[in-house]
Amino acid sequence: MSREDPGARGPAGAGRGDARPAGADPDASPRVVREPEAAREAARALRGARGRLGLVPTMGSLHDGHLSLIERARAACDAVAVSVFVNPTQFGPGEDYDAYPRDLDRDVELAGERGVDLVFAPTPEAMYPAEPSLRVEPGRLGERLCGLSRPGHFSGVLTVVLKLFHILEPDVAVFGRKDFQQSVLVRRMTEELNLPIEVVAAPIVRAADGLALSSRNAYLSEEERERALSLSGGLRLARERFAAGERDAEALADRVRGTMESAGVEVEYVEIVEPGTLEPLARAAPDAVCAVAARVGSTRLIDNATLGGASSLDGIRGA
Repeated sequence: MSREDPGARGPAGAGRGDARPAGADPDASPRVVREPEAAREAARALRGARGRLGLVPTMGSLHDGHLSLIERARAACDAVAVSVFVNPTQFGPGEDYDAYPRDLDRDVELAGERGVDLVFAPTPEAMYPAEPSLRVEPGRLGERLCGLSRPGHFSGVLTVVLKLFHILEPDVAVFGRKDFQQSVLVRRMTEELNLPIEVVAAPIVRAADGLALSSRNAYLSEEERERALSLSGGLRLARERFAAGERDAEALADRVRGTMESAGVEVEYVEIVEPGTLEPLARAAPDAVCAVAARVGSTRLIDNATLGGASSLDGIRGA
């Protein structure tokens, strides 16, 4: 989980047309199910008929990053399910739950083009027929990084992920590495609760200029998007300084923070952390993760990169 894979970059909008897997029926569409019990039955039928089932949990508004997760699931499994659910319990007061982009018809079309077999798209009422009285608490891991400014966020994330795991019973679940803290917490939950699910953290997918793909990028104006490049630019600089021999984590973080602040973004955090525990490091190592969060205008963005090894930032210039 701690290292990025190379080759995780592509132009935005590239995931259509001839991207459907070889041999797939070009006229096939995924089955769309809205109710949890029907989704469980459909998932069990897929596993019985085909074998290993992969799950890609999403909040919809699919982009190339999501499509790369689907490709990873297809490579590992015999059938693929995608969940599309904007989960209200992971949004705090004043956050963008109501404004979050939603286009289920387009999501189903894109999923079908990538050979997805099942789309589970429940309503909030179907997932939460009553006010939840039990939640999964992430503990100390959920109180760092994004958890500091988004209290309750990761409890909402883990609770809905556990519900999706119980409903769809996948063999493999694929998450994006851009949400690095989330992927660490989901893997920890799966291990500690002895769930028979392999959790895969797939590499970040970036636009050609380095910006990590996110559904929230749609909120950015042209000028804000230019400033948002300071996140990936700062991370690239940290990797360059590490490669040149810098090992002081605070010095590396200061260089990243300075790059972001000079672009006029509101820095929330820049931290160099151990990839398994998310604990801050004094001395950087090749597998250490530099994680950043900032507000660009009213839009909150996150990004991260390992300091050593291959990265989706390789080959990007400028920013």
